[in-house]
Amino acid sequence: MRILYVEDEKFLAEAVIHLLKKEKINVDHAEDGEKGLELALKPNYDVIVLDIMLPKMSGLDILKAVRNRGVKTPVIMLSALNEVEDKIKGLDYGADDYLAKPFKTAELIARLKALVRRPALVEAKTLNFEDLELDLTNRTLNGVELTDKEAGIFEMLIKNPGSAITKEQILAHVWGAENEFEENYVEVYVSYLRKKLKTLHAKVEIKTIRNLGYKLCSKN
Repeated sequence: MRILYVEDEKFLAEAVIHLLKKEKINVDHAEDGEKGLELALKPNYDVIVLDIMLPKMSGLDILKAVRNRGVKTPVIMLSALNEVEDKIKGLDYGADDYLAKPFKTAELIARLKALVRRPALVEAKTLNFEDLELDLTNRTLNGVELTDKEAGIFEMLIKNPGSAITKEQILAHVWGAENEFEENYVEVYVSYLRKKLKTLHAKVEIKTIRNLGYKLCSKN
């Protein structure tokens, strides 16, 4: 296995690289974002390990750039900022896994091996739950057109049926963590989605979870 490790903390990087090499894992190391991007664009690696906070260019910017250029190499994001928004943005940009600092090198190794074993996935163009089909390409729900924001919200809900999604998660995913929007924006768009579900006579509903957010579930 050969990995690219992009990390600017010198002593942490040296310690992790030493332990990786003991596991017969070959490592190329970059200390800043610009060098990391240069190496990440090369087809040399089984996995890329990216810290988020880097000099010259952030790990998220590297991830976005390589995915935009068609690089499919699995990526593990690292961050000392254990924030939901960071994780969501990384996954939205195409990260395959996320590990919060401080981490144990044994856990990193286990995740690296799991990603190498995992077969490549074909990204689904449609998502289904009960009698609903969300077409991600055409932004339609059972043929009914959705706005980009409606589709973004419903994508989160349909990917996690029965699980609560917080308003903060929705804001970060749909509007972007860097934007300062109020939670009532989410409430307005959820109300639009509920009207469309009613029009479709859907067998599911969007339930409000008090003081938390929303979840998509079957009607009782």
